[in-house]
Amino acid sequence: MTGPSTARGRLAVALALTAAVTLFLAFVPLHRDWFDLNVYYGAVEHWLRGGRLYDFTIPGSDGADYGFTYPPFAALCMLPLALFDWPAAIALSVVLNAAASATLLTWLIGPVVRRRGWDRWFAFVVAACLFALLEPVRDTFSFGQVNLVLLVLVCCDARLLSTGHGRFAGCGIGLAAAVKLTPAIFIGYLLVTRRWRAAATATGTAAAATLLALVVAPGASKTYWTEALWDTDRIGVLSYVSNQSWEGVLARLVDPVPPSGLLWGLGVLALLAVWAYRVRRAVAAGDERAGFALTGVAACLISPITWVHHLVWLIPALAVLLDSGLRPDVPPARRRLLLPVGAAVYALLCSSVVWLWRFDATGVGGFLGSNAYVWVCLGLLIALPLRGARSAEMLNPQPYPARTP
Repeated sequence: MTGPSTARGRLAVALALTAAVTLFLAFVPLHRDWFDLNVYYGAVEHWLRGGRLYDFTIPGSDGADYGFTYPPFAALCMLPLALFDWPAAIALSVVLNAAASATLLTWLIGPVVRRRGWDRWFAFVVAACLFALLEPVRDTFSFGQVNLVLLVLVCCDARLLSTGHGRFAGCGIGLAAAVKLTPAIFIGYLLVTRRWRAAATATGTAAAATLLALVVAPGASKTYWTEALWDTDRIGVLSYVSNQSWEGVLARLVDPVPPSGLLWGLGVLALLAVWAYRVRRAVAAGDERAGFALTGVAACLISPITWVHHLVWLIPALAVLLDSGLRPDVPPARRRLLLPVGAAVYALLCSSVVWLWRFDATGVGGFLGSNAYVWVCLGLLIALPLRGARSAEMLNPQPYPARTP
């Protein structure tokens, strides 16, 4: 990796960067006090004591009461939390998210490191520090959220499909969709790209997990699928600035009036049309990694609620931008454009800029600033670079062709 030329110099830079990022994370960003983990932990304990799973709520900073909003299968997966006291539960959450982060970096950045011939340990230390500064990642750790783990499950299927070991592809997507509904859009990706077997596997896995929850917890399953799923008040305030989705844009425009369901639906249809067109182009070019990345972007846009920590689904798109800006087979003029654009997108996602409009999102400035991450998502959906040559690689690609004199 370009930079310090000696092992001692790289070690010094790595230590200094790690110390600076650690101090920043300890004192600068807003800390969420493991709020979501507290909801999981409290809901599971309440449920085991004989209470109704979806009756448990705790008050949030925006004035809303938050309860368990995931399907019952997610609650079954979280039952082991009851074996731990609160500090141990926090430690478990941090360890799981750290392991998920390390896995994602290995899969997404590893191929770039090998191609460029960078010093492996130094490159990963730098990448890990940059990764930790992303606001969605910071919030995922601080909230005790599960989205990084779900992203690993989805990316696992992407690797299986790209390496020709697709026999079990779809299991990860199916499990992720059974834990949380948002990743179900990746089943749509498999259908749009005509991966019939993987789509059937994903659907079957999600259905089997849901049926297991129905057998084990019929009462909770009935409540979720007939009541809790449709109660939008449980999710949070749609106009809250952390909601960086298409519906969040509409809600902030008309607050305190509820946004138009018809307008939201038409917008979702338009977004899905653009997504389907672009993923078909990606697959036609052999660029499945971009197809999966585009699907993560679309998931953030069409979900009624996309809190800032949900934007970890943009991480594969950031990896695509980085790789495209460093590929020697990309024309130099385009590389000179892609790298600054990628750096700008990364900086914006680290900035927490939307919170400047937390209390007042009115006016042109409020409209542009409070929805900054939505504009990032739209830009990625429309303009994420795709490979021009057909290739079977994705997340674990083959080396670039050698330069010719």
